[in-house]
Amino acid sequence: PSATYTIPVAVRWSGNLDRQALIAAIGDVADRHESLRTIYPATGGVPYQRLVETRPDVEVVTCTEEDLAARIQQAAGHAFDLAGEPPVRAWLFALSEQEHVLLLVMHHIAADGWSMTPLGRDLSRAYAARVEGRTPDWTPLPVQYADYALWQRVLLDSVGDGQLAFWSAELAGLPDQLVLPVDRPRPAE
Repeated sequence: PSATYTIPVAVRWSGNLDRQALIAAIGDVADRHESLRTIYPATGGVPYQRLVETRPDVEVVTCTEEDLAARIQQAAGHAFDLAGEPPVRAWLFALSEQEHVLLLVMHHIAADGWSMTPLGRDLSRAYAARVEGRTPDWTPLPVQYADYALWQRVLLDSVGDGQLAFWSAELAGLPDQLVLPVDRPRPAE
């Protein structure tokens, strides 16, 4: 485990904040997106996916503006243990009653830059619903990431053998190394 593949997202919140509604909304988003509740234990050295029914940890930390950067840096360096821990954590840094910073840290196995927009949209909708005292009324997702991964595997299995055969034939007989003009000798390794 290391922080190499983590994606930290910090959002400053000025004004009234319903902490319990925000914590519940983060859980609602995890309930909606299975990839945020998937762990990857291994049996015999072979990892597999297992969906868990836990909600992400949300740690509320009281701190000052002066301490904020160091606290965010420390939290953003969280190293996920994917064998037993869901790939998302959250910290809510309370600077005052009217100033907060929400830090979401996600492992790249469950999120990427593109997924921040739908996750942010879902979090916003869930928070609005929770502030009104209700659960979000969104339509269930038609597919989860696991569905996409299975579809991709079937597609690659059906196309992959043909592609492998084609490129193996096309590249057969090529030298191990191309002799190209260079400005310095090629290193031994």
